[in-house]
Amino acid sequence: MLERLPDVVNARGTHVTVPMQGSGTFAVEAMLTTFVPRTGKVLLLVNGAYGQRAKRICLVAGRRIEVHETAEDTPPDLAEIERVLKADPAITHVFTVHCETTSGILNPIAEIGALVERYGRRLLIDAMSAFGALPLDATKTKFDAVAASSNKCIEGVPGLGFVICREPALAETQGNATTLVLDLYDQWQGLAKTGQYRFTPPIHVIVSFHQALAEFWAEGGQPGRGRRYAENCQVLIDGMRELGFRTLLPDRLQAPIIVTFHMPKDAKFVFQSFYDSLKERGYVIYPGKLTVADSFRIGCIGRLNADHMRGVLAAIAQVLSELGVKSLRSAA
Repeated sequence: MLERLPDVVNARGTHVTVPMQGSGTFAVEAMLTTFVPRTGKVLLLVNGAYGQRAKRICLVAGRRIEVHETAEDTPPDLAEIERVLKADPAITHVFTVHCETTSGILNPIAEIGALVERYGRRLLIDAMSAFGALPLDATKTKFDAVAASSNKCIEGVPGLGFVICREPALAETQGNATTLVLDLYDQWQGLAKTGQYRFTPPIHVIVSFHQALAEFWAEGGQPGRGRRYAENCQVLIDGMRELGFRTLLPDRLQAPIIVTFHMPKDAKFVFQSFYDSLKERGYVIYPGKLTVADSFRIGCIGRLNADHMRGVLAAIAQVLSELGVKSLRSAA
C-alpha cells in the first residue's frame, strides 16, 4: 500500500510514503513541523480555512511565517509570491492548499511550484481534497511533501493521514519535529526498522484503506476518479444554474470537489428549512463558512455518480416549490 501511493503523483522511486495515525490535519501538522526546521521560515498561501489552520499550526509550533492571504474566492497572486520570495531570503519553504474546500477553489499548483523551484525554496502541499482526483505530477511540480488522508477522494474512512515525501528531503529532517507523535522522520525510521507503527495504529481504518485503494485503482486511478467527480460537478452546476442558483466561483477556478452557491435573496428562501427538507429526503449539504458571501456548499466526491447529482437536483426543485420560491433568477 505504502509503496504504490507515490504512483498517484508520479513519484515512485523519488518519494516515500509515511503514514500518520489521525485525521488529515495530523498529517498536515506532521508535514509542517517536520519539514520546516526551527530556524526556517515558511511562506503560507492562505485563501480559506485550511490555510488559516496551517498558520495556526506554525504559530503554535514556534515556526517563523510570512502570510500571503487572498479572499476565499481568489487564488494566490503569483506576482506577489514572486516579490516576497525575492525580497525575503530567510524563507525556506512555501505551503499551499491544492483545493481549498472552504470555497472549492482550485489553486494554481503548477505555477506556484514553478516559482518555488525558480527561487530555490521547498514546496509543501496540503492535498487533502485533491489527492487521487486532481492531477499532480512530481516530475513537473517539484515538492518536498504532499499531505493527504484515507478519506476524501480515496473514499476510505477517516482516521489515517499520510505524507508523500521526497526521500532526500525527509532524510534531512531529523531533529526538526516539535512533537514526539507527529515526527515524520522518526515514524519513517521506525517503520523501516521494525515494520511497525511506533504507537497504536487504527487497524480497522487501515483495512478499510486497503479496500478503498483497491477500488480506486480498479476505477482507473486518478484519471478515472477525476472523470467521475468532474461529471458529478458539471451535472450539479448545470442543474443548479438551471434552477437559478449562482456559483461563487467562475468555472476556471472551480475544482470538481465541492461547489459553493450564493444564498438566494428571495425572502421565502429560509436556509434552515431548505437544509432540513433536503435532509429528510436523504441529502445533507454543507452550510457556508465564507466571509466573502452568504452561501452553502454541495459536495461532488465520495461514492457518488451523476444519478446521485440528478437526485439532489430533483429534491432541491421539490423543496423550492414547497417553500414557495417561484424563481431564483429574479432574486439572484
